[in-house]
Amino acid sequence: MKPRESSRVRRRQSRKEVSIKGEIDSIVRCAARYDARVVSLSPLIFFSTETGDTWVLDPEDNLALCLARGGEPYPVHVRETEETYSIEWNARYHIEDKLFTVAERSGRVRTIMGYPTQAILRIMREMGRA
Repeated sequence: MKPRESSRVRRRQSRKEVSIKGEIDSIVRCAARYDARVVSLSPLIFFSTETGDTWVLDPEDNLALCLARGGEPYPVHVRETEETYSIEWNARYHIEDKLFTVAERSGRVRTIMGYPTQAILRIMREMGRA
């Protein structure tokens, strides 16, 4: 299946407006359609790519969790109440220009090109995290 043309969208939402689990479901559906999106749900950033990858990032601690690869979702462990949430993070990330580098808990390190790093960095600056 041919990836769709990018339609990067950024929307700011607060925790009271949407749930983390709901945002995960939404962004994973975007990835399944090969639809690139970048969404901030402060303090988190969610993004999907034209290759079907999806991630959630915590810019404050440089934590990352891959939600899907190639449009196929991964199991994730998220607990959420109206006031708090917890995510079982399994990686740390670093963005340098167009490169997204992720170091997984397993010790595997990957550098990926083609992710929406500039949009992510822009949101991080707006959040005061870059």
